[in-house]
Amino acid sequence: MEILGTTLRVCVDDLEAATAFYERLTGAPALRFERGGVRVAAVGCFLLMSGPDSELEVLRKVTATIAVADVDVAHRTLTEVGARVVAGPVATPVGRNLIAVHPDGSVFEYVDRRTPEADAEGQG
Repeated sequence: MEILGTTLRVCVDDLEAATAFYERLTGAPALRFERGGVRVAAVGCFLLMSGPDSELEVLRKVTATIAVADVDVAHRTLTEVGARVVAGPVATPVGRNLIAVHPDGSVFEYVDRRTPEADAEGQG
């Protein structure tokens, strides 16, 4: 499995203030979206999240987001080495993801940029 990068997940109370800070820190503009009632700003290698405590409670358990070339390959590799996949793979607006618990108890999200459209065009 090829790991392409890692995104650090940060739950914040004030998304606007945090976004401004991380934009200045990284020199990168934020990409904003909302998912499941949680507002998100992706800034450089940081994924800032703000929303209801009931939603953030689950998100806080995920240590980091790991970008991979193919979530299906990640699923097979994780299972082979003893991790437990607890959610996914599922499609997202920008690709696919899964959540896995490593044998040490760490929880990670694995994501790829493959979409049904890209797969149909032979680009996935």
